[in-house]
Amino acid sequence: MIASVSVAAVMMPLTAWAAPASPLLQLDKSSLKGELQSRYDIAVAAVGDPATRAAQDSRFTWAVEGKNQCGIALGFLKSGTKDADSINKCDAFVARLSAAPPPPASPAPPAPPALDCVSAAAVSIFFDWNQDVPLPEGADTITTLAQSAAQCGWANLTVTGYTDTSGTNVYNDSLSLRRARNVASMLEQAGIPAGSMTVDGRGETLLKIETQDGVREPMNRRVEVTAATAQ
Repeated sequence: MIASVSVAAVMMPLTAWAAPASPLLQLDKSSLKGELQSRYDIAVAAVGDPATRAAQDSRFTWAVEGKNQCGIALGFLKSGTKDADSINKCDAFVARLSAAPPPPASPAPPAPPALDCVSAAAVSIFFDWNQDVPLPEGADTITTLAQSAAQCGWANLTVTGYTDTSGTNVYNDSLSLRRARNVASMLEQAGIPAGSMTVDGRGETLLKIETQDGVREPMNRRVEVTAATAQ
């Protein structure tokens, strides 16, 4: 069978549309009849196929148009006439019909989870041993917290530092306060007004994980940030 006209060449609206010249026009009448009949049969089968009718694209329209135009071209040919317009359209519509259907549309990405603005924020930011600067992932936590505070209208943030049980009580009180102040400074840089934060250091009290004295427990080296909605 002679090659069909390129599908890309006919991708335009059906109204006021002239199909590009088909290579079928170069055939003798006997060969042309066989090619037109083949395309007519393809279009007729597609029109009667439930899958074509149910397609979410334009295949059913192309099948109907292909059937009509191929039938017209065959009718002209019986009288010995090569009708260029119907031959071109017959070839073009069946070429569209025979092309692979477009892939299904990708599902829309899931919507991001809605912010829980009703519950007050309660976030822990962790530190390495004997350090007053948060671990690297703490910066992302602080940025997210600041964004949530802006969107939810949280205010009156409480920033409280803690330590593990290694070190003296006096040293840990000072270290916990430095931790809290550094986190508050980072929150301020992220857009939280300094006047809306209460900063405190509580040393090795209120351990997240209970340990004996002198234990370097990572979960206890933290700053906790809580917030309430503006009144």
